[in-house]
Amino acid sequence: MSFVVELAPSAEADLERLFDFLLDRAETTDDLDRAQTAIDAIRATAQHRLAVTPFSFRKAAQNPAQRELIIPFGGAGYVALYEIVSPSKVVLLAVRHQREEDYH
Repeated sequence: MSFVVELAPSAEADLERLFDFLLDRAETTDDLDRAQTAIDAIRATAQHRLAVTPFSFRKAAQNPAQRELIIPFGGAGYVALYEIVSPSKVVLLAVRHQREEDYH
């Protein structure tokens, strides 16, 4: 069984925020490329992993339908909050860097 994976507007906004943050810190053209690579890795990993095994990842908060996917990247990574909304659909709700305090 495969799940449809959608990004909520809040998750899209988080990806834009993370991309802008990486661009602001970029010092070389390689850093610019790495910013795009990070966002592409988040999208691809979320799409691939959540489409196949959304129930495998750690529960978030008290709602068992909300879970978190850890996405390794470089020396740290990202955390994606998602919700299993039906037997065939997963919605990515938010994305943050692992070193951020919480979802924005």
